[in-house]
Amino acid sequence: MSLERKGDHDHEGWLAGQDLTPLESGYLRILIWVDRRLRVVDYLELLESLYYRSNLQFPKSHTEQYDLDNKFWYWYPLYSLGFFSLLSYVVAAVSGALLGFYYVPAVGSAAPGEASIAYEQIAFVMQDLQFGFMLRSIHRWSAQVMTAAVFLHMLRVYFTGAYKEPRELNWLLGVVLISLTMLFGYTGYLLPWDQLAFWAGQIGVELFLSIPLVGEWVTQLLFGGFSPSQATLQRMYIVHVFLLPFVVTTLVAIHIGIVWVQGIAEPH
Repeated sequence: MSLERKGDHDHEGWLAGQDLTPLESGYLRILIWVDRRLRVVDYLELLESLYYRSNLQFPKSHTEQYDLDNKFWYWYPLYSLGFFSLLSYVVAAVSGALLGFYYVPAVGSAAPGEASIAYEQIAFVMQDLQFGFMLRSIHRWSAQVMTAAVFLHMLRVYFTGAYKEPRELNWLLGVVLISLTMLFGYTGYLLPWDQLAFWAGQIGVELFLSIPLVGEWVTQLLFGGFSPSQATLQRMYIVHVFLLPFVVTTLVAIHIGIVWVQGIAEPH
């Protein structure tokens, strides 16, 4: 149904002459009101035109090119690992954003000899916040599922030869994404700031100190010193919450866009 731009009186007369339910009439009134101010219908039609024009240029898959009826591989579990990676990433991002309302990246304690403020906030979420235990568990397990799914996805791509021409660029992008996934896991592991987090931070310090020539400089930049401290926790929090989500989301969008254009490397 095409909506022409008319006056308010003309639109009222047009709506009155249509056989519409109250819900449909209300929806069209809202759409007309918004369209008269923001021209959304024009932009929707433009996007629709671009979508169909671009689809005409997409290369046909092996199944479409040879008109094969056997498409069982579409439902093969190993070809769904990319989707599981994306789904777990979305779940981890949403649950992590909700946890961010309660987390405080502070090493200090409320009283001498007590746990850090960061750990106390985690304990509050787990013990006192309604559905807090479930929320943190969802975040933790979705992150682990994402790590496993990305790793298995890379194995599937490698052993089926899907990294070969013309998909080299997407393979390299996948290598970057799995590296960032590991960094996501490491920075998140340090945020509770318990004994495990502290010594994991110390291992990271020693690891980066072993880099020739620039080891000390990189360690100072990433950890704020040569032993885990408030500066370390602050940096891990900024990287985990403010840097990685935007970088990973952008790269995932590019990764999926390339798959959409090239198609999935099907088994032959």
